[in-house]
Amino acid sequence: MLILEVDRINTYYGKSHILQDVSLKVEQGQIVALLGRNGAGKTTTLRSIMGLTPPRSGAVRFKGQDIQRCKPFEVARKGLGFVPEDRGIFPDISVLDNLTVAAKQSADGQRRWSLEKIYHYFPVLQRLRDNKGQNLSGGEQQMLTIARTLMTNPDLLLLDEPCEGLAPQIVNQVLFGLIKSLKEQEGVTILLAEQNARFCLGLADWGYLLDKGAVQFDASSEEITSNEEIQRKYLSL
Repeated sequence: MLILEVDRINTYYGKSHILQDVSLKVEQGQIVALLGRNGAGKTTTLRSIMGLTPPRSGAVRFKGQDIQRCKPFEVARKGLGFVPEDRGIFPDISVLDNLTVAAKQSADGQRRWSLEKIYHYFPVLQRLRDNKGQNLSGGEQQMLTIARTLMTNPDLLLLDEPCEGLAPQIVNQVLFGLIKSLKEQEGVTILLAEQNARFCLGLADWGYLLDKGAVQFDASSEEITSNEEIQRKYLSL
């Protein structure tokens, strides 16, 4: 089932035309990757979907409903969960409080994510539940940000540069396995924006390559991985 459709959106920062006719689709249960070098438009695409930087034209449809003119809190209520690049945890309260303050029902009234399930997938957060957010390492903060967003019971998870600032060992041994488990065991649908193309292509079903604010190529992860010309042109591989 098609859960998200972005149809030829154009987004501006002031007079600067950042996204140019960007279109993409996400099917339920998929991981879809937005790939490209720094400044390609990946983060702006996620912000446009969430209503943080609304497009001036085009359409964003979530579960068949036009959400382009919705405010960010309305988009979140409809079932989109956004994990920003800067993480945005509450630094002065505990891990447990960060999680419980975010807890809410899904748009269909279900609570698929509980503290018990969060601790199953994020055991480090159970161990650190009484620690303040500001005392966590970068990797622990990233885990908390993802877990806190899951506590909102989203139907679609938007991940913006989850590898940013993390040691390669954490990315490869912790974050990769976590995202893979969320998809395979829980059926979490994810739109993933990330510069680390190898990380993305190892997880995603489909990839969109952005450059200069436009989609230049899209294909399955397997096709992108095998296309050396495309990798040289648009990816840092």
